[in-house]
Amino acid sequence: MKLFATELRGKTVMTEDGQVLGVLEDFLLETKTGRIQSLLVAPAESVETRLFKTDPHGRLILSFRSMKAVRDVIVTQIAD
Repeated sequence: MKLFATELRGKTVMTEDGQVLGVLEDFLLETKTGRIQSLLVAPAESVETRLFKTDPHGRLILSFRSMKAVRDVIVTQIAD
C-alpha cells in the first residue's frame, strides 16, 4: 500500500521492539532520487534525546532501514 507523506505526519513513531520515540513531523529527502533519508521526529518525553542526532529544533533525526505504517503508528527499524 502506498501513502502520501502528508498522511504519515502526526503519527507515533516506534521501534520494532515497541519503544515509542515520538511523533513524525517531517522527512529529509534525497532530492535527486526522491528517497526518504531520515525521519524528523518530535521526541516523546521518555526519550533521552542526547542518545540521538537532533536538528536545531530539537527533533530526532532518525535514519532507518525499514518503515511501515500500521494504523496510527509508524514502526521503524533504525539504522546503526
